[in-house]
Amino acid sequence: MILEHVLNTSGTNATGVWLDNQGPGCFTPEAVVEAVRRFREAAWLVRANGPESSMGPNGLSCTGALPGLYPEWLGGPEFTQAHGVRFPYVSGAMARGIASTDLVIAMGRAGMLGFFGSAGLPLARIEAALEEMETALGQEYRWGCNLINSMTDPQLEENLVDLLLRRSVRRISASAYMELTPALVRYAFNGISQRDGRILRPNHVFAKISRPDVARHFMAPPPAAMLAELVAAGKLSADEARLAARQPVAEDYIVESDSGGHTDNQPLGSLFPTIMELRDKLCREFAYERPIRLGAAGGMGTPVSVASAFALGAQFVVTGSVNQATLEAGVSDEVKAMLAKACLTDFAMCPCADMFELGVKVQVLKRGTMFPVRASQLYAVYVQYASLEAIPPAIAARLEKQIFRQPLAEVWASTRSFFAERNPEEVQRAEADPKHKMALVFRWYMGSSSQWPIRGISDRAIDYQIWSGPAQGSFNNWVEGSFLEPVENRQAVQIALNLLEGAATITRANQLRSNGISVPPEAFRFDPRPLA
Repeated sequence: MILEHVLNTSGTNATGVWLDNQGPGCFTPEAVVEAVRRFREAAWLVRANGPESSMGPNGLSCTGALPGLYPEWLGGPEFTQAHGVRFPYVSGAMARGIASTDLVIAMGRAGMLGFFGSAGLPLARIEAALEEMETALGQEYRWGCNLINSMTDPQLEENLVDLLLRRSVRRISASAYMELTPALVRYAFNGISQRDGRILRPNHVFAKISRPDVARHFMAPPPAAMLAELVAAGKLSADEARLAARQPVAEDYIVESDSGGHTDNQPLGSLFPTIMELRDKLCREFAYERPIRLGAAGGMGTPVSVASAFALGAQFVVTGSVNQATLEAGVSDEVKAMLAKACLTDFAMCPCADMFELGVKVQVLKRGTMFPVRASQLYAVYVQYASLEAIPPAIAARLEKQIFRQPLAEVWASTRSFFAERNPEEVQRAEADPKHKMALVFRWYMGSSSQWPIRGISDRAIDYQIWSGPAQGSFNNWVEGSFLEPVENRQAVQIALNLLEGAATITRANQLRSNGISVPPEAFRFDPRPLA
């Protein structure tokens, strides 16, 4: 029974909304806000002075209805059904275990999907994490692990794929790929089969992309030559390769806009439609029978940003920066406190460790740390001089005192020892190429600066490399004055539920507004609150 109506009375044919199960009447903007807040209930659209044939109580005509809306439905059913989760929400695979086992387990138990941040960790540590997550979540919940491209040491990638397949890890977040590798393709199509005309793929690849040219590699079938090589090496069967030749490498895509860490700083409003058009074109070209799903990442720090991602067509959203200051994140309490104070403009791009020589940059926190400045100084020196010995003594002395806190010769000695055990070819190349030797020495600082914040090495706080982006600043602004402002209250699941609940609220406000109802500005605000 329709009990309450809310009208925009600015015109003779004013529109409004009725809600079920509420006492009679009010015609105020406050009532519209209340209607927005009760988005789980059906809303009936009404018009004053409408045709008598559709006339309802009090002389109002019913012009349509909006069904109840749930956060679970924001991305449509395809993603949640494909992965057996309740919510279209993913926590991203922040490297070096920042996306910790605690975070993944919390996500899984809440009906969400989490990826463990395995990049930069030794294989034994990764296997222990897989064991912990499997024990805690088993097959009832969904979870995954990062697989990062290793251009300088492909064997690392091969070894991790061996481990993932041996442990039957069914989901990976594939990151930092510019092109396909045999290890990635082997994982994607291991175990693929056909039953009753249906393709069955036990392994799911989430391709993290921010460029159409990279997306194309994943959306097309793998190269025939690569499949043939994998069959010849005994790493795929002939039947697996035959089926793979008609399938995209990945069926889930993390479309990453301006984010923390590696990023092309693309705005989601431009990037996502471009990738969507490419997806639709390639699906037609290759006549795929199975769907390709797109998710949105980068900037997901407020309900408005999450709602806008779903409005663009995202079937799921991925958060990263906002999880780094949570109780479950694998970083020190000191770093969490630094992130919780960050503003929108407290982030900067600077050279990264893994692709230092190429000048590739990552986005990091600049407030409270000198890392962005010092990393840029090192890259400038690398570009200008041919070797460590060619660096002018005054500049070398300043680097040793301010950045390395030890002689460059000692840095090279420890670096040489590390690579002699892990990858001897790097040592051979460095001893033959002084420029490469300088790059490895500088990368010592770049790599160490990402470990110090995780371990909480306080006397190195000025050199902390903290991967994060503007989403953290916008999140802090949103939660100011709420229960989520203190770091000790920042549970990852509470953040996720509030982002989704808020996104549903804003989606309902937009639904009403697009149907001609005057919606007050306050209806588009959702204040964080503890959610069950």
